[in-house]
Amino acid sequence: MQTRVALPPTTFHTIVINKMNFDEAKQLAEEGVAEAQYNLALMYSLGRETQKNDQEAVKWYRLAADQGFAEAQTNLGLMYGKGQGVEQNFAESVKWYRLAAEQGLAQAQHNLGVMYGRGQGVAKDFLEAIWWFKQAADQGYGQAQYNLGLMHSRGEGVPQDDKEAVKWYRLSAENRVSGAQSNLGLMYEKGLGVEKDYIEAHKWFNIAGVNGNPTGKKNADIIEKKMQPGQIITAIGLAREWLEK
Repeated sequence: MQTRVALPPTTFHTIVINKMNFDEAKQLAEEGVAEAQYNLALMYSLGRETQKNDQEAVKWYRLAADQGFAEAQTNLGLMYGKGQGVEQNFAESVKWYRLAAEQGLAQAQHNLGVMYGRGQGVAKDFLEAIWWFKQAADQGYGQAQYNLGLMHSRGEGVPQDDKEAVKWYRLSAENRVSGAQSNLGLMYEKGLGVEKDYIEAHKWFNIAGVNGNPTGKKNADIIEKKMQPGQIITAIGLAREWLEK
């Protein structure tokens, strides 16, 4: 059986604030309205209603970010982290994530945790990573919950604790994070932090596979060789029930 061991990538904020079309966003952005500047930057980032242009996106994200707009700060941090429209600079990335994270934006808190976990733009510090992941996870942010599961499973920044890992994997899995679904299946397959249960393991592997996780799909095929036909039917039914809810 296989498990993902790397921290998931920092994520991009794609929520349109007070949805507006390109012309409306551009007019209001030029008038200095921060949410319009963010929306305009997002359109340039994604190529929505206009040609994709990372340099223009950075320009408008920065104008909104300088006004304290947390979503723009987060995306500006990501542009610096990826080197899109601007020279890659992890320290700048951390700077903007921190400003948004301190405003309570869960996505920025998660991204800042990833930077601490990887040691990008800051000294690697698992305790800081855990702290920021926890802030985001307590707001229900699935990727941060997944990362907490990983770190408890590996004993990074916290004592190794399979039960805590299962707790966070489960919360993340319920938030439809496929890596957490696959890892939760693994915990059931091996009996780590929970009683060994091939039916539950197959269920979560199957769910992860349906959600596009290749490790989950592979592990579902492997564990079937250890199961009775009736167990497989039950597990498939449970997975289908979960996916349909």
